Amino acid sequence: MLVENENQNPKRKLYSCGDWEDNGLGKDEDEDTYEFTEIKSSLFENDDYILDFSVGINHTLILTSNSKLIGFGYNYYGQLGTGDTDDQSIPIQIELPKLRFNEDISNYHFSCGFNKSFIYYSPPSFSNLEEDLIKLFKRKEFCDISFKTENGEIIEAHKLILKYRLNQNQNQNEIEKLQEIISNKSNQESNQIFEMIYSNNSILNPKLYSEIKEIINSNEKIEETIKRIYLNEKEKDFIIERKEKQYKFPKLILIMRSELYRGMFLSVTEDTSNKVTDYSELSNKSFQIFEYWIYSNQIKDEIKITQEIIDEIQIGIDYFQLNQTNPNLFDLLIRKFNNQN
Repeated sequence: MLVENENQNPKRKLYSCGDWEDNGLGKDEDEDTYEFTEIKSSLFENDDYILDFSVGINHTLILTSNSKLIGFGYNYYGQLGTGDTDDQSIPIQIELPKLRFNEDISNYHFSCGFNKSFIYYSPPSFSNLEEDLIKLFKRKEFCDISFKTENGEIIEAHKLILKYRLNQNQNQNEIEKLQEIISNKSNQESNQIFEMIYSNNSILNPKLYSEIKEIINSNEKIEETIKRIYLNEKEKDFIIERKEKQYKFPKLILIMRSELYRGMFLSVTEDTSNKVTDYSELSNKSFQIFEYWIYSNQIKDEIKITQEIIDEIQIGIDYFQLNQTNPNLFDLLIRKFNNQN
């Protein structure tokens, strides 16, 4: 049972009652408790809250939003995961399996059984552009801005993405504010902050998200962010030509969305041209569909889909190496074609 005080700065409290055998109540007293009594521990912080918990026969595990795994009770078989078999009468902090920076503490789930415990990690769910942005964040080859954590470690990011994900207030330097926040965070926390900026997913770590929500476009969908880049010609630094028509894209967006360009930019040399011209099989309309979809996962409502466009797009999907994207552009075209007819 979890309750809060009614004061302005509530202290999280945990209560238990019942059979005390084998320290299962999380208190020093070796007697049964017939009504809910507070379990006192400094491990339960003011700003912390319980994400998940599980009660076994005589042991308990609790996961908090501050990335703490707390446990107590019978431990003869090592079911608390402390690395020993000592029973714990009061709550202690237990080391979690090492988190990779792209893992989210709220996606850990626990189950305590009869003298055993299980931890299950389920990856966070992103929409497709969010997932692409997270993949891009991990590609250090294309990072062009650095941030220093409290331990002096360097976290690298993409300036173009930050430019559009942070608030665009002419009177404020949000990059400097972000650096100030990162300078007081661990490497793991810093990576989580960037992942939340890239994905706009506050669930990853609500406490950290509360610290950055004032400097990011927290109400804006990722699709809207990418479409704003689409509308800004100054950000487009790569030219794709077909016949006499030119299309400009930011390299970062092509890296994010197409395996073809990801491979191409990874092997760029000084002699590499800034143009790709082999798109003769695509009409202007088909290429415009590609262009808009790469930025938004959408097809413009006003575009009339024909069988010819569908055939061309199928060729283009293979050329761009977009087969793994979801929603699949080809599926969207078929659905729109059927609705229009």
